[in-house]
Amino acid sequence: MSAAGRKLLSPQTRAFGAWTSLGHPSITEIFAAANVDFIGIDLEHSTISQEQAQRIIAAAQAGGAAGLPRVSSHNGEQIKRLLDSGADGVIVPNVTTPAEVEQIIAWCKYPPRGQRSYGVARAQGYGIGFDEYVSTWNQRCTIVIQIESIAGVEAVDSLLQYDDVDGVMIGPYDISGSLGMPGKLAHPRVTAACARVVEACRRRRKACGTQVIEPDEQTVAAAFEEGYTFVVLASDVFILWKWSERMRALSATRGLAGRRQARGHRVRVS
Repeated sequence: MSAAGRKLLSPQTRAFGAWTSLGHPSITEIFAAANVDFIGIDLEHSTISQEQAQRIIAAAQAGGAAGLPRVSSHNGEQIKRLLDSGADGVIVPNVTTPAEVEQIIAWCKYPPRGQRSYGVARAQGYGIGFDEYVSTWNQRCTIVIQIESIAGVEAVDSLLQYDDVDGVMIGPYDISGSLGMPGKLAHPRVTAACARVVEACRRRRKACGTQVIEPDEQTVAAAFEEGYTFVVLASDVFILWKWSERMRALSATRGLAGRRQARGHRVRVS
C-alpha cells in the first residue's frame, strides 16, 4: 500500500516531511496537498490511537505521501500493527545502543533478515497484494532512528553501521535536556552534538533530518546548509501554537481580551 513504492530517504536527495500530532486524517490530507514526501505521525507525544494512525496512513498515501509513524517506545507489538496498517516504515525514538538497532530491524523486516511475522491486513492488500508486498518489503521498508541524547550522540558511529538503517532524525530538545540545559537549542554544546550526528550520517551515507518549527526559505536553506538531507516542516501543533500567539497579540491590541475578562463576557459565534 506504499505511496512511494521505493526507498523513501536517501543521503543524495533532499526530502520534506510534515508532522501530525492531532488524530484527524483531514489534517494529513491538507499536509499531503503541499507535495511533501512523507507525513510523520506522532504516537509518542500525542493521543493518536492505532485506529487513528491507520486512517492517517491511508490519507497520507492517498495524497501521494508516505506514512511514517513515530512509535511511542521500543515496542515490537506496536511496530507490527502499524506496519500491517500499511505504514511505509517507522521512526523510533531515543535509540542509544547497537542492540536496540538490531531489535528494531528484527521487528521491521521479514525473515531471514528480521523476525516480522506474516499477516494479512491493509499493508498486504487484505491478501490481494500479499505476494508483491512480502517479496519487496525488506527493500522498501524505511527505518529512521532518532538520536535524542548525548549517549546516542556518543554512540552514533556504532548505531549507523547497519545497512537497514535509512536515516537519523535528531531530537535537539531531548539532547539539550540530556546535557542539563533543556530548551537551549542554540547552546554551543547542543549545536556541536547535532553537528557530530550530521557529520556521522554524511560519512556513513545515511539520510539525516531535523524539524524546523517555523519553516521558510531561509530556515530551510540553513538546515540543508548544515548538512541535513530531510526537513520536517513544522507540525500541526506548531502551526496552531504560532497562530495562537499571533492572535493573542492581535486581540490584545484591540483590547478584546481585557474587556472580555473584565465583563465576564463570552463571545458567541452564530
